[in-house]
Amino acid sequence: FPPQKHRFPNLEPFFPAKYCNRLSRVTCRTIPAPFLSPFQFEISYECLTSLKDDLEWKLIYVGSAEDETYDQLLESVLVGPVNIGNYRFVLQADPPDPSKIRDEDIIGVTVLLLTCSYLGQEFIRVGYYVNNDYDDEQLREEPPTKVLIDKVQRNILSDKPRVTKFPINFHPENGESGEEPPQPDHPAEMNGDEEQPVSLIHLSDKLGV
Repeated sequence: FPPQKHRFPNLEPFFPAKYCNRLSRVTCRTIPAPFLSPFQFEISYECLTSLKDDLEWKLIYVGSAEDETYDQLLESVLVGPVNIGNYRFVLQADPPDPSKIRDEDIIGVTVLLLTCSYLGQEFIRVGYYVNNDYDDEQLREEPPTKVLIDKVQRNILSDKPRVTKFPINFHPENGESGEEPPQPDHPAEMNGDEEQPVSLIHLSDKLGV
């Protein structure tokens, strides 16, 4: 079954802001963790122009580098209404369903995508490489024919996120060429890291490279 959309109440800003919408920080609380354990991300962002509608945050697990039909939407939440200020909340999501992933794609490197959209327009994507492997050295050296999912551990490379921003119209009510929100006077940062180069061609496509 597809995940349900949960609506968060209006979040009180913890520090005033004055520029535009930008992602301040994302912290993964579950590193490393068993493959079957839930994900938890603490998300901090800055809203520098009031928005009439909700922001939609999604967490997507890439089940195959070659076939997007194996992608799994782990969670989708609506946050709003959003007024000017800084916001923070915790996004929790169930793990991917291993029965919907081919055995050859479970062990190894894949991608986890955190996206944010407004009025159906994705404007930011944070991609993480995820390494899944056995937590037992003997199993790593001599992997069984069938994956023992309860022995698999995931490790999110949270110190090297790939952040991609897309220009959208935050105020379509102002007309087709609506007003664009003002840009911040310094680049958005993610845990102190700027955008990182990637080396895996197929997975880098998922990251928006």
